[in-house]
Amino acid sequence: MSSSQGHCCDHGHDHGSGEFNLRKALTPIAIAGVLFLAGFIFNEPLHNTPLAIAEYAVLIPAYIISGWNVLTTAGRNILRGRVFDENFLMTIATLGAIAIHEIPEAVAVMLFFQVGELFQDYAVGRSRKSIKSLLEVRPDTANLKVNGEIREVSPESVNVGDVVIVRPGEKVPLDGEILDGSSQVDTSALTGESVPRKVSTGETVLSGMINQSGVLSLRVTKPFNESSISKILELVENASSKKADTEKFITRFARYYTPVVVLLSLAIAILPPLFIADASPAVWTYRALVLLVISCPCGLVISIPLGYFGGIGGAAKRGILVKGSKFLDALTQVDTVVFDKTGTLTKGNFRVNEIVVANGLNEHQLLELAAQVESQSNHPVAQSIQQAYGKPVNSSTLQDYEEISGHGIRAKFNGSTVLAGNDRLLHRENIPHDVCSVEGTVAHIAVDGTYSGRIIIADELKQDAAEAISALKQQGIQTIMLTGDSQSVADAVARRLGLDQYRAELLPEDKVDALEEFLQPAINAKKKVVFVGDGINDAPVITRADVGMAMGGLGSDAAIETADVVIMTDAPSKVAEAISLARRTLRIVWQNIILAMTVKAVFIGLGAIGLATLWEAVFADVGVALLAIFNASRILKVTPVKLIKTV
Repeated sequence: MSSSQGHCCDHGHDHGSGEFNLRKALTPIAIAGVLFLAGFIFNEPLHNTPLAIAEYAVLIPAYIISGWNVLTTAGRNILRGRVFDENFLMTIATLGAIAIHEIPEAVAVMLFFQVGELFQDYAVGRSRKSIKSLLEVRPDTANLKVNGEIREVSPESVNVGDVVIVRPGEKVPLDGEILDGSSQVDTSALTGESVPRKVSTGETVLSGMINQSGVLSLRVTKPFNESSISKILELVENASSKKADTEKFITRFARYYTPVVVLLSLAIAILPPLFIADASPAVWTYRALVLLVISCPCGLVISIPLGYFGGIGGAAKRGILVKGSKFLDALTQVDTVVFDKTGTLTKGNFRVNEIVVANGLNEHQLLELAAQVESQSNHPVAQSIQQAYGKPVNSSTLQDYEEISGHGIRAKFNGSTVLAGNDRLLHRENIPHDVCSVEGTVAHIAVDGTYSGRIIIADELKQDAAEAISALKQQGIQTIMLTGDSQSVADAVARRLGLDQYRAELLPEDKVDALEEFLQPAINAKKKVVFVGDGINDAPVITRADVGMAMGGLGSDAAIETADVVIMTDAPSKVAEAISLARRTLRIVWQNIILAMTVKAVFIGLGAIGLATLWEAVFADVGVALLAIFNASRILKVTPVKLIKTV
């Protein structure tokens, strides 16, 4: 934010960083304002009397106090070779006004400009506050448990595997798994959700959450610099570096616009007195000065980055982290959203639903065999099998362990070669079996080349999955699902959610190929494709999509790192909400552009023919800037998209 403003609209103070100090900002304005009002006593009626010098004695200090930032910045920029900017316009316009004895107008230009700056700083401060609230959830200390004692230490000094204690009212300092205790945690800083979440032993909590009731004992799972809150802060702090095309356009526009305005003003000051009889040089010089003041592009240069910043801040308040304004722009052009299934549209909370045995094994034996082989995998299917088995597993008895991407696992156990995986694995290894298509997620088991049975695992749809698809369709967006799961499972999910298309039994590289198919027609139609995923195997597809979205609550680090938008609530309905907010942001940005251009064009015309004075010029410039800023600030108040429940 600050970089964009500093380049285009540098007034000697930074709109985009630091704390806004109202008292400090008001002091010079108040002093200059008092001197400005006093100056009217010595103005025009007395300027031919000995008291005329008093006008200069009062108004010149008022001019210097109110215009100091503009004058010094213009001087610095000229020395750096950056002549044609807003500060240069303001300086030559006001110095020219003083030269033709229009001192009150010169002071008014600087004074009201500073009032406009005050409102701009205040508006930027409000926009930053919604994002800065994330900084305030950064935990300051952690209660480290060492040999039965509690030590208060910096979160950065805590290692993975250490145990920390979180008391009621304290912030969770690092990501971790609950070893003991249960509580309600406030997740609003991370997800935007106001309703506390109940957590208990075995569940994961993230840094930045606030413990509300019971004492929690956590085993740390990530170092602080890789924790959820650290990643969020990094995303937010870097968001302003990725500008939207509209912001870049305004930067380029100001670069050419300002010299054109200066040349036009010179022409108005010089040419009419040369070619028009009885044309007064003083009158046309005054009109040229009016044109310079009216033409200042501050309303555009400030309000457009502020509009995007407000969009990013408004999204952050709702648990949607957008990594740059260019991705807000891209979301407005989306016509296709492609979802991963597990962990994105479904909860990823797999439960063993049925065990089917074959060739002599009983259910307990098959489950034990599967638990042993899957013991080193962190896949949700493997974890559900471990949970169903319910006993400790000694993985040291496994030999030649191998994960076959997109298929399953091969390992030796008690001298036998055991396969555990999907139907593709059985066909790959040429193992005869009676059933290929099964309703639900399935782990087939084979021992020494003989089919031994299958474990059927059920996954639940997320609560808002159907509403999310419905909301996207209301926005005219096509919905597609890509999954590595079986055809039967994918078909059942697609029918329940009302998806337009789906592709099943895809390897990670197949997902990229499938996405390419959807990207090509979208590129031809100048549209964008979003991919939404959560797993490490989704990272390549997230990277390839026009806009990659990751489920950030419990999604993999790789997916979050490569995504352009992170949904901290893990709720698919936030996809539609992000698109809705992006469209509103762009509408407000273009409203500001049209407003500023129209008003300035009208007043430039009026100034050129002598119907606008410097007073009107000041109000036109400052007024447009303030209207644009207030309009941009509306983005922070955008209401969440309303979802229509489907049955």
